[in-house]
Order: sequence, then C-alpha cells, then structure tokens
Amino acid sequence: MDKNITSRDGTSLAYESAGRGSTIVLVSGAMSTGGTVAPLAAPLSERFRVVVYDRRGRGASGDTPPYAVEREVEDLAALIEELGGEASLYGVSSGGALALRAAASGLPVRHVAVYETPYALSEEDLAERARYTEQLTAALDEGRRGDAVELFLRLTGLDEAVIEGARQSALWAGMESMAPSLAYDDAVMGDGGVPRELLASVPVPVLAIAGDASPAWMREAARAIADTVPRGTYRALQGQTHMVEPDVLAPVLAEFFGR
Repeated sequence: MDKNITSRDGTSLAYESAGRGSTIVLVSGAMSTGGTVAPLAAPLSERFRVVVYDRRGRGASGDTPPYAVEREVEDLAALIEELGGEASLYGVSSGGALALRAAASGLPVRHVAVYETPYALSEEDLAERARYTEQLTAALDEGRRGDAVELFLRLTGLDEAVIEGARQSALWAGMESMAPSLAYDDAVMGDGGVPRELLASVPVPVLAIAGDASPAWMREAARAIADTVPRGTYRALQGQTHMVEPDVLAPVLAEFFGR
C-alpha cells in the first residue's frame, strides 16, 4: 500500500489505486487484507479507478480501540471523500455486509456488489453463529489467538485435518496476528442473520452474487439480499466457489458498475 489517509477517530488507513474512471472500492472479508482482493483490481482497472485498502486492524493500517462497526463505516467515508466524494463498493464475504451497512448509512455510494455474504437463514445456523461469537470472544479475551483462528476455520467448513495442516504451515503466524480482527467481522455480521430492516433501507442498486458450485445456502443468502433490498439483482456464476476467479467475476462487476 503506497498511500494513507486518516479516519475520523485518528486511525491511519493504507490504500492504493489503479486505473482511471469512476471509482470502485474493494472491501475484503475476514482474515484478509487489501492484497487479498487486489487480483480483482487488475481486470477492473481497465475501465475504472479501483481502490484496495487494508481495513483497520490488519495489514498496513492502524487500529484504535474500542472497536465499533460505525468506525469501519467512517473509514469508508474518509476513503470515499479522499477519492473525490463518490464511489461504488464491492465487498466479498463479510466485507459485503460492511459495504451494505455503509450504503444504508447514507454514504455517497453509487452501486454495491457483494459476493457470498454469509448470512444465516436457518435457526440451526443462527444458533451456530451465536456459539461462534461466544467462543470467539472468550478465546480473544484470554489471548488464545490460535484457538480463535481455528474457530473461524471451522465456521467456514474446513475439516480438522486441513485446520491442523494450516497450524503447521508458515502462514499460521500471520493468521494469528490477524485474529483480533475476527471480532470485527463478527460484529459487522450482527447476529449472523439477514438484516432485513437494514437491507430495506439501502437506496442504491445492489448486485448479490454467488457461485453455483458453492453450498446451496450461500446462493440462498445472496438471493435473500437481492430480494430484500429495494433495487436488487441476483446472479449465480457457473462453476465458481467462495474462492471466485477474478477473471470470471470482473466482467460481471464491470457490466454492473458501468451502468
């Protein structure tokens, strides 16, 4: 990241941009930085000015306690103001929930696209999210960052063998360093269910996307977003999973953001 701005509460945020045209800000999800979504910036920057940033508490950005979701909305407000006063937002996973919250709050946003924002639809899944929140809070309060990362990986559906392999990898230390930000994404997701009242207040066009090779509940959650916002569209991408290919996603986003 080669540029910095200061958010309302004094937190330094790192960002970089590429391309020219109307502005799109890419919002990363849990356990990720701006670099995680940077591969999507390359194809989009052929038509747009594309901005990636490190959300607070991760990467090259700072952090200022106590955390509140409103601070992350203020971060986007500061970034949009720096970029000229108007932008479209793309959010992946829990980053999609943040993008939708930002649009609902009245920020100068033109369009919002989200990919597989993991809202729970069943009572069983909502109960699982509540248990996750309780266990995550305890692990972080007690300084058990590795356990916090494990909880998140289990929530995403990884089996124990894969999680154990991750623990033994060279990437684990970096994952533990980012563990406190898991609480931020958990807060952004609320109780984990579809926030229907909030979504109903989003005034701009919204494109909710999922991969047709992802679990069915991911597609159902994306459809629920599109059905709840006033100006929503649902799209399923053939052969894609939660790890969507940038070259498959970019043309869909370019068509939507170019309207």
